[in-house]
Amino acid sequence: MSANFENKKLVVEEIKNHAKDAKCIVLVDYRGLTVADVTELRNNFRSQGCVYKVYKNRLMKIAFEELGINFEPSLLEGTTAVAFSDTDVVAPAKIAVDGENKFKVMRVKAGYAEGKFYNEAEIKNLASIPSKEILVAQLLGMLTNPMRGLAVAINEIAKKNA
Repeated sequence: MSANFENKKLVVEEIKNHAKDAKCIVLVDYRGLTVADVTELRNNFRSQGCVYKVYKNRLMKIAFEELGINFEPSLLEGTTAVAFSDTDVVAPAKIAVDGENKFKVMRVKAGYAEGKFYNEAEIKNLASIPSKEILVAQLLGMLTNPMRGLAVAINEIAKKNA
């Protein structure tokens, strides 16, 4: 076997390793981004624990098919990068959509999360979900608000009677 074929097999295995543990996979069209833009985008993904890479479309197709993830063939055409996250379902979608809004030339193609395929619009909806920390803070605020209101009311009654 040729060395090139062996290298391709290694790349397919790398893609499979990222994809099999991923909670979310997002495909983006990065056409038109400058090197500085790509570097900033890659750093944003890395800061959230995501992996952002550019692979050959054919190798991604092979790896995804071997895992039973069958993206539409048209999604794996042209300039395609992929973001994987094995810790957060929302992070890759949020960073990709933020990058699309900031850089104007890139485009979110589609995604795959928790066994379901997401089209471009669904990825944008997924990206609009607040982070886990914000959701927990909002829940705590909602739970403590009635107690805070009761404490204020009791305090006002105590002031009137004093």
